[in-house]
Amino acid sequence: MAKVSARCAIVFVWFAATVVGVGAAHAQGTVGAAARVTTATGEVEGVAANGMTIFRDLPYAAAPVGDLRWHAPGPAAPWTGVRRAVEFGKACPQDRAVSLDQAGDPGPTSEDCLTLNVWTPRADASAKLPVMVWIHGGAFVIGAGSQNVFDGEALARRGIAVVTFNYRLGTLGFFSHPALDAATPGGPVNFGLLDQIAALKWVRDNIGAFGGDAKNVTIFGESAGAQSVLALFASPAAQGLFARGIAQSPYGFPGHTRQKAAAVGVAVASAVGLDGAKATLAELHALPADRFVGLKGAGLSLASALVTGDAALPTPILSSFQRGAEAALPLIIGNNSDEASVISAFGIEPAALVKKLGAARIAIKPLYPDVTDDAQLGREVVRDVGFTAFARRIAYLHSARAPTWRYYFSRVPTNQRATMTGVPHGGEIPSVFGIDDDCACLGAKVSDADRAFSKQIGGLWTAFARAAIPESPGAPAWPRDGRSAARTMVFDDELVVRDDFMKRRLDAFIGALKLLGALPKR
Repeated sequence: MAKVSARCAIVFVWFAATVVGVGAAHAQGTVGAAARVTTATGEVEGVAANGMTIFRDLPYAAAPVGDLRWHAPGPAAPWTGVRRAVEFGKACPQDRAVSLDQAGDPGPTSEDCLTLNVWTPRADASAKLPVMVWIHGGAFVIGAGSQNVFDGEALARRGIAVVTFNYRLGTLGFFSHPALDAATPGGPVNFGLLDQIAALKWVRDNIGAFGGDAKNVTIFGESAGAQSVLALFASPAAQGLFARGIAQSPYGFPGHTRQKAAAVGVAVASAVGLDGAKATLAELHALPADRFVGLKGAGLSLASALVTGDAALPTPILSSFQRGAEAALPLIIGNNSDEASVISAFGIEPAALVKKLGAARIAIKPLYPDVTDDAQLGREVVRDVGFTAFARRIAYLHSARAPTWRYYFSRVPTNQRATMTGVPHGGEIPSVFGIDDDCACLGAKVSDADRAFSKQIGGLWTAFARAAIPESPGAPAWPRDGRSAARTMVFDDELVVRDDFMKRRLDAFIGALKLLGALPKR
């Protein structure tokens, strides 16, 4: 890792896993009386738990197995009788070692994994509750909607119907190969993104029975989940399926081309023992799913980025926003104060990155006048190039289309301040979901100040989901970000609105990225 270049280090940032140390799949909770709901495919029975009605392991699409591997998701098969929806379904296949190290235990895995979970305070078709659909992160290679930090109970208590779900990951979720192209010329590559769209269609068609309002759906996600939110804004196939979005720590990494995806697919075929480009679709379908998981070596993964050029994502995300072609819907976007925590997880030293900047270091240091330590300088540069500048650029572009709010999350939990220099990648998630001491994912006891802070953040997120205006009792008014006035809500011990937040350095990085062709020239 010591020989990784500064440019490669930024790529490693983009290879962002979800939450550091989120723990194993959530326990089932205190179970009460059964609750039944009729969906389009059959009747399901969940549980009343802790004053909430919870339904787990609901299939939203057909199992992508056999000939349906690398196929657009089809409808889930109907059933007769009552389907028990008490325990979480299996996570999609992934490298468990990487997941355990970076995002916690996803639980058992299976290729039959396209299921979702619903928390609702009122399983009543007349309730018309706002709906929040969470898209988990994990660089598009790890994660699951069942992980305990994504427990929807606290959000649901605010009068929200909460949905989490799985989508295909890694090579099984994002794949191209000559045999596949021959069978479906110009067909899908982003199967995982198509799964997300299928989950949103299930919400449209079924959430009313769980008390949700299908016309008032907010999508929200972190890291790769935040990239997915922006991709869904840009995807023609997702239009009309949601009303607004929240992108938590999206990253400024351009997507792969179909040509790159095909080259990776050929390399994967060789790595699993087939004849590279000559491998047949039947041979690829016949291999067990776990043969495509945990492949080691260069050029065997599309991790952290989507592929452009299929029906799910015809053009790059940034190009869509630059052209004003994305959905004109309200958006909250932002990032954390220590996003560079991700590169440390890959053994890259920020101080070494600063040394590799060479002459560019002279130009960058004045942008950080209060930073004297090279390690801290490296962390802040990585954060701002990979995350803060990207969030600012997307907000600037989107504000011309629809109301846009930008944030910067810098409050470290009370009992972790001695060991944490900032809020790590994914570190805002417990505050958003309202996770308390009963979650083993936090690493420290929750203080009363932490609870009060989380109450404000959850209030802002759910107010936005309810009426497209992020406001919460006790919080200052959160003005929109825009082209004429750059405004950022800084989430710290006190919530403060900053004008022209980090303006000088963000302008410099955005200008440099334009010159490098990484951002639209606008």
